[in-house]
Amino acid sequence: MGRHTWGKTAGALVLAVTAAAASACSSSNDDGDAKPAAKAKTVTVEAATTTFQDAVTKFDTDGGCLEQEPGTCWDQMQALMKPARELRKALNAEKSVGADFWTEAYALIDTMEDGIAVGEDQGVPAGGATELTNRDDVLGSAHDLSDWLDAHPIK
Repeated sequence: MGRHTWGKTAGALVLAVTAAAASACSSSNDDGDAKPAAKAKTVTVEAATTTFQDAVTKFDTDGGCLEQEPGTCWDQMQALMKPARELRKALNAEKSVGADFWTEAYALIDTMEDGIAVGEDQGVPAGGATELTNRDDVLGSAHDLSDWLDAHPIK
């Protein structure tokens, strides 16, 4: 009989703790007064372009990526990808021109994304091989995109 009483007591305790936790989760602290989360501001195309081109310039003035070994340029590749993603958001929000205007810019950012998707810096092929690596996708496309932005300014 002692087991039966202990089981009822344990069951009652579990029920009480569960009920208390559920009520704490659903307590209303003036839910009607809660403010919705603020939407993240999208930067302008002009500002995103400047940020992206500054990153490309920094890459170049810091010496670029001189090492041929895999893994030695991953940080620089990611440093260019971050402002490219912000630029894409700004392009998506820009309504003064149609989406067709940005086709080439989107294609270059997509190529950069494909290079980053590999998940590592593949380095430069040994022996002067002509095959491309993800460095070409990211670093080369970043420079091409910077040139494209110069040729297609939006103010």
